[in-house]
Parts: sequence; C-alpha cells; structure tokens
Amino acid sequence: MIGKIIIGKSFKGCISYCLSPKQGQVERAEVIHYNNCYGDKNELIRQYEELRGHNPKLGKPVMHVILSLAPGDKVRSGLKEAIAQECAEDLGFADCQYLAISHNDTQHQHIHIIANRIRYDGKTVSDSNNYRQIVRFCRKMEQKYNLTKVLNPRRFLSSVNQLIPREDQRKNALKRAVTKALLDAKDFSSFLSLMKLSGYEVDKGRGIAFVDTQKVRTKGSDIGFSLQIIQETIERLNNRQSFRLRQNRGMRI
Repeated sequence: MIGKIIIGKSFKGCISYCLSPKQGQVERAEVIHYNNCYGDKNELIRQYEELRGHNPKLGKPVMHVILSLAPGDKVRSGLKEAIAQECAEDLGFADCQYLAISHNDTQHQHIHIIANRIRYDGKTVSDSNNYRQIVRFCRKMEQKYNLTKVLNPRRFLSSVNQLIPREDQRKNALKRAVTKALLDAKDFSSFLSLMKLSGYEVDKGRGIAFVDTQKVRTKGSDIGFSLQIIQETIERLNNRQSFRLRQNRGMRI
C-alpha cells in the first residue's frame, strides 16, 4: 500500500474531483463511509464550509489522504471502510468531518479520504510529520490485512537497513519488458510498438523514458537502457541476424 497526504485550500475542488465522473465515464466513485457529514456533493461542500467558519484564519483546512493498494491486491468494500476508519484514528481526525471514497477508474484499488482539519471546537488537526505517519500506517495495514508489502522510502529505514541493496519491482518489470522488446525488434519503430504492447508509452527526446499503466515515468538511463544503448543494441542484434542469414544462404549454395 502507498499513502499520500495533500493539505489543501478548497473543499469544493477536492470533493468535486473525488465524486464527479471523468469525461466519458458513467461512474467511478463509491462513497464507503461518512463521518459527521452526509448527502450529495453540494450538501457535503456546504457542510464542510460551514465548519470551516469555526476557524476562518486557517488557510488550508483540507486533508486529502490517498491510499493506493498494490496491483493485484483486491479487498471488499467493508475492508476498505475499515482501513479508512483506522487511518482516521491513526492520523488523528476520527472526530472530524471526513468522507471515504473508493475509485474504480484504475487497475489498482485506491481510497480517497477527504477530512476537515477543523474540529467542532475550532481546534485544528496537526499536519506535522504527515509523511512519516502515513508510511507507518501503510506498513501496519499491510501486516494486519496481509496486503502486498511496498518498500519504505529509504530515508525512513534504520541506518543498518539503508545499507542493504533494494529491489525495485517496477524497474525490474520495465527492464524485462525492454530486454524482450530489444530481442524481438527489427528496428526502433518496432521496438516502440512492442513496448506499447507491453503496456508502456515511450517518451523520446534527447533521451528516452517509459511511462507505465499507472502513469509512473522512468528514465531509460535509470534502468541501464539509455537511448544510445537501445539504438546500438537494436543495430548490433540486427547486424548479427543479417550475418547469420547470409551465412545460411551461403551454406545452401
């Protein structure tokens, strides 16, 4: 599980984004939990804004938490709701207004939680150490619900664990896809087509980068395949194949 916390200004913008369908989609959002709030999009915005008036000096009252499960992890709605409630407890906004929404517009399940940082007594939910808190929470959920483990950011590992080499599953998958495409490609154009079939968009300029289905961009040089290496490899493999074909023709003669 990967967690992200965004502290923002606009309840209207955040709620509208999470509840409204994208262009061409009929429905992508399912509300899985209401806490001290209720109703449709407009009613929710009104309720959040009313409570905002208890502390008008706070410039960023919106806490938007995004919890993304690893590809392949599938959980039922009831468990998503439980995870959202535990997140509220861990991050200290369980007594506030918050709304939990499940989105179905990507290949991996993810939950949006929109919380009002302003409590009913006008006091504010702290936003300090958010990054550390959400990382700790994700590890806790992985262990509790047997979810796929995602590596901690290196800066939060112990000094001993920071010395241990770490595998990046995303980069390893990309390496395998690039290697296979290079072996099968007849030229650079066919290499691009093969990468697209593997689920990667290719961004070629002065260098080369690959964008996966989750819109994560990785430079070719980060996995040992710069644009120059890719082009030279395609040329070398094709030259070798041409040489073998000529040899076979000569032997038949």
